[in-house]
Amino acid sequence: MPQIDWLSHLLQMMPVTGCVEVRCVYGTPWRIAFAQSALYEIPYHVVLQGSAVIEDPETGTARELVAGDIVLLPHGSAHVLHDGTGHMPGRTYRRQVSAGWMLRDNDGRGEQLDMLCGRFFIGPPHDRLIRNYLPKTLMVRATNGRGEPGIDSASHHLANLVRMMRIESADERPGGHAILNGLTLALFTLALRAASESEQAPAGLLALAAHSRVAPAISAMFANPARPWNLPDLADLCNMSRATFVRHFRDKLGRSAIELLTDIRMSMAANELRKPGLSTEFVADAVGYQSVAAFRRVFTDKVGMGPGQWRRLAREGE
Repeated sequence: MPQIDWLSHLLQMMPVTGCVEVRCVYGTPWRIAFAQSALYEIPYHVVLQGSAVIEDPETGTARELVAGDIVLLPHGSAHVLHDGTGHMPGRTYRRQVSAGWMLRDNDGRGEQLDMLCGRFFIGPPHDRLIRNYLPKTLMVRATNGRGEPGIDSASHHLANLVRMMRIESADERPGGHAILNGLTLALFTLALRAASESEQAPAGLLALAAHSRVAPAISAMFANPARPWNLPDLADLCNMSRATFVRHFRDKLGRSAIELLTDIRMSMAANELRKPGLSTEFVADAVGYQSVAAFRRVFTDKVGMGPGQWRRLAREGE
């Protein structure tokens, strides 16, 4: 079957918005601590110039970021960014820029850092697809480590995008803040694409999508989730035995293909239930359930409330 653009299907199902909040222009020494983000928020950082160390206070693990690196925290985890010297940071200043975001600088006279910080927003219940299928920390590079990236690669597009974000954040020109916020969706999408194209794609959906042998099953589930897929059907699409298919899914995703299919269906159902005039019976059938009782049971288990309650809350929120 033809390859389906699974990433576009995912983002159509799970709308993402975002904003740039702060531009940090620091000289060493410096240190910034970020608390656990609110539900449905994904913090991100784009290193425009210089370097930084991102540290997970829970595990004590640290990783260096250099110019062109983009890091996303899909689970909204608390984290610390610092210069790596271990020196006590001096005073930090901040001012509101007329374009709508904050500029922070300090008294440091050492190596300069230029970094954009912001967050993405994903509405319920689609955050489950993020928490369950993306890693705790996702880092991508706008270069491949071997010079300039190929012109058709996601890394090349990311490099151009980061360059544009740097230009727009450097001056308070008309529309600058709106342009920066508009670029955040492209940043999110390209980061996921670049990670899935990487030779070391992180565990989860990105690693699975990068696995050419199981990609047909991913495409099929996103393209036609209402179809009554079973493991033999999905394995046949990938020219694998059922046992081999199950092993590949478990190794890369940590979950079964049917679990992923169910989560896709429930995200679709949540979107359909927002629409006026569509009954629960119609939505159940549209996402592949002939039994309304079975649909209600699965939806309640995955979303934490029944379809009727979700419909009311979603419409009140709108």
